[in-house]
Amino acid sequence: MELKIGIPKETTLGETRVALVPANVPMLVKKAGKGRGPSFEVLVETGAGVSSMHADADYEKAGARIVANPTELYASADILLKVSPPIHHPKANKHEIAMLREGAVIAGFLSPLTNLGAVRMMIERRITSFSLEYVPRITRAQSMDALSSMSTVSGYKAVLIAAHHLGKMFPLLMTAAGTVPPAHVLVLGAGVAGLQAIATAKRLGAKVEAFDPRPVVKEQVKSLGAAFIDMEVMEDVETAGGYAKEQSAAFLKREQEVIAERLPKTNVVVSTAQVFGKKAPVLITEDMVKMMRPGSVIVDLAAEQGGNCELTTAGKTVERHGVTIVGVVNLPATVPADASLMYSKNIVNFLQHVFEAPEGTLNFDDEITRGACITHDGKVLNPTIQSIMEQGGSAK
Repeated sequence: MELKIGIPKETTLGETRVALVPANVPMLVKKAGKGRGPSFEVLVETGAGVSSMHADADYEKAGARIVANPTELYASADILLKVSPPIHHPKANKHEIAMLREGAVIAGFLSPLTNLGAVRMMIERRITSFSLEYVPRITRAQSMDALSSMSTVSGYKAVLIAAHHLGKMFPLLMTAAGTVPPAHVLVLGAGVAGLQAIATAKRLGAKVEAFDPRPVVKEQVKSLGAAFIDMEVMEDVETAGGYAKEQSAAFLKREQEVIAERLPKTNVVVSTAQVFGKKAPVLITEDMVKMMRPGSVIVDLAAEQGGNCELTTAGKTVERHGVTIVGVVNLPATVPADASLMYSKNIVNFLQHVFEAPEGTLNFDDEITRGACITHDGKVLNPTIQSIMEQGGSAK
């Protein structure tokens, strides 16, 4: 059995990544005859990889076929691999889901909670959809964890953005003109993005502290050379799936108090705290911003979820009370070459796992396949999305 995989040029404004890089094409096209899973033909839209530094010729050398017409690509694909959620296609003047043939498969960051209209279209067209945000955080799914891969990029780039806006250098310097003290960096949240931010700030020579209500991350923070800010944990702060939980007002107030103690001596704050599927917790209030030194910088990685800083505006850089607050969005798209490389490997590993059977059948008894699937055969399989759609009156 041979399935056609379509790789379109991303349609979301500012999206520079591509779902599959040339280096990973052979991992799919050479599966034929190996006795595990179906064989694949890879179709790539003209120019799909240009923004991430991959020419059409690179794909052809790797064994893919270039397709000039996006309508033809979508209609031909048994499986469409994307990065950003499907939207109205500017060239074809149709929604990307409507361009797919009925019963096709789509996989990528689908953001179903904020794209219920697309979910309804997938139900109507009996599209099988896999959202990589929902890949369970279990050991055997680590190689498919695209969220962590993109968080690595975001944590790295956030520190570079902070360094760009800060009016002083990060490292301690001993010069003939005297000693230049290092910048003080505070990282809020020691998940993947936070740990990468810590590592990057340390490489630049900053003095780094990190705050996270989970004591379990203390050793990871210290191993990177940062100081860990302890806090008495009053609540269970983590889900069984490894995500942060939404906390009570009392717990949040205590977090703010602990953070506020550090702000008067801090030059840079990189905030990364997010709750999956929920509004981000406000860890820095306006009054807390007033406590910071003039010229300080806050880079808020939770901007798209409402922001960890009360004054954050998603997609904008603002100055309030002498502090620059950067509401970053889609940071991985600013490092498209390596972000695409990591994402591509994640999605190929996921695809090979899901389509393990030679006949291409899906095993919904498998925790990974079931966990990432949003819609299949005209139904919503994800319990959370199903509940939300039922409450709002779904199309099905």
